[in-house]
Amino acid sequence: MTDNRRVPTGRLCRPKALLLDFGGVIVLTTKNPAWADELAGHVLALLEARGAVAGLTAAMIAEDIKAGSIADSHWKNAMSRPLAPRELRYEEFWGDFVAADWPAEARDVVVAEAKELCRIMGHARSIRRLRDGMLELLDAADAAGVPVGIVSNALAGQVHLDFLAEHGLAARFAVEVHSDAVGLRKPNPDMIRIAAERLDVPVGDCWYVGDNFDRDVLCGTRAGVGGNILMEAGKTYELPYDLRVRPDAIVADPVGLLDLFVTSLKASAA
Repeated sequence: MTDNRRVPTGRLCRPKALLLDFGGVIVLTTKNPAWADELAGHVLALLEARGAVAGLTAAMIAEDIKAGSIADSHWKNAMSRPLAPRELRYEEFWGDFVAADWPAEARDVVVAEAKELCRIMGHARSIRRLRDGMLELLDAADAAGVPVGIVSNALAGQVHLDFLAEHGLAARFAVEVHSDAVGLRKPNPDMIRIAAERLDVPVGDCWYVGDNFDRDVLCGTRAGVGGNILMEAGKTYELPYDLRVRPDAIVADPVGLLDLFVTSLKASAA
């Protein structure tokens, strides 16, 4: 990417709502190296229970799950180019990306169970931990009367909701817009517009915070948010292609976002 993409514009409104990406902003993730084998074992047991193994082995299933995951990654990169991309359906992932060449009886089973299999896959694939400073940021937003929402791409947004429930955080967010639930995916600007509308806050008065350029900064630019903030995470600067977009601010983590938030509120009150 060209260096000027790393220079923020510095244009920030006084935030009346905070909209956060989930992965890379609220949580950091590390991959479970055994996720495909674990998921393959679950799928094989499901096929056995339905009498639809059809010659498939755990190793074959794991191989196809890995291939489907790679295909999904390429599809996601391609979908960050259109103006208004949709989300991949659960049935497409399992029926087309994983099981396209399986015997029909086995393919029909995973397509019928696709939503639940996506949820299980989401839990198996990644280990998540809350980013340092996130609780303090949520406390500061509460104290300022600024609602916080989630705007996130996810093949199974239920995985995020499960994490929030497990950590007692579900009530800390006024709205959650997950791509699988609304059938759209970032950088489709309607993802942000839906969240702003549900909060009854104009998009131009919202800060949106994401961890990459081609989904998040581009989505914020298209939606016309009042603060388009990039939070650095593991793959922030690994762009699939160059883009002519710049964030309004760049922060290293939620601690940096909290500083920016408090400073902005103080400046607008002065």
